[in-house]
Parts: sequence; structure tokens; C-alpha cells
Amino acid sequence: MVSLRISLFRPGLAFAACAALAGCGTVDGVSHRIASAVTPYKIEVVQGNFVSKEQVELLKPGMGRQQVRELLGTPLVHSVFHEDRWDYVFTLRRQGVDEPPRRLTLYFRGDVLDRFEGDAMPSEAEFVASIGAKPKDARTPVLQASPEQLQRAAGKAAADPVAPSAAPAPAPASYPPLEPAGR
Repeated sequence: MVSLRISLFRPGLAFAACAALAGCGTVDGVSHRIASAVTPYKIEVVQGNFVSKEQVELLKPGMGRQQVRELLGTPLVHSVFHEDRWDYVFTLRRQGVDEPPRRLTLYFRGDVLDRFEGDAMPSEAEFVASIGAKPKDARTPVLQASPEQLQRAAGKAAADPVAPSAAPAPAPASYPPLEPAGR
């Protein structure tokens, strides 16, 4: 009798396992479709030292290390193996925008700037405009209600008994002290 129950139990267990695995595939497919439709917000990440076109124009061979540091800031990369070379690297990572890193390399001879080379840097105005600009593929939702939607909203507001009809009460003229007077 017990062996009969076990022999009937095994196919049922196998069927339940197959159904669970098939269901996982369906749930996984649905969750994947939802995840691809909803994209999370990704913050803009600015890494490195922003060096503007105006700052590069102020660089002159013969400047001291301290003058360069005051103008551009501390270099991002300062190698002990290359004491006479400073590297300024700047990257802006934004969702939907592939912007390559910008580099500026300065070479010193002793404590004096010998030469510098690097990418074309944006002006401060261009940089600020690029931060405020939306990515090319950004979708702006339609923020316009149809006349029917406006009528439905007005009807709900009129029928809502919780909605305040009078102006809010004025704020108190004085507030209690934050700490007791005994201190």
C-alpha cells in the first residue's frame, strides 16, 4: 500500500517540478519585457578635473608648478615614475550620451612648465550648455490633457468631500522655544 502511494507520488512530483520550471520561464520573460520597457534614472557622473578652454589659454611655458596648480587644480594623475608630467583627465558620463574622456598633459622641466598637449577643451559656456542639454533619444511625455480628461478631473474634484474649500488657517505668530529655558 505504501509503495503504491510512493509510485503515484513520484510522477506527480515530476509533473509539479516541470510545471514550476515552465512557469519560471514565463515569469522571467515577462520580467525581462518589463525591465526593458522601464529604464531607471542614471545620474550624471563628472569625474576628474574639468579644464576649460579659457584655462588652457592662460597656460604659458615658464610658469611654475604652484602657478599651474592654482590655475588648473591638482592633477588627476601624478605618477612617481613621471615626476615631470601631470595628467588632467575629465569625463562626463550621462545616460544616452557617449562622450570620450578629454585629456591634457603637462610636461615640466624642473619646477617650470616646459610644454603641454591634449584634446580641444570646451569653453565654460559650452560645458554648462552640454550639462543642461537632453540626450538625443530622450523622450518627453505629452503633458496635455484632452477636454474629456479635464471634465473628468473637474467632476472628481467637485464630488470629492475631502477637498478643502476654504483657505488654510494662518500660521501661528510665535513658536515655542526649541530648548528649555533652564540651560
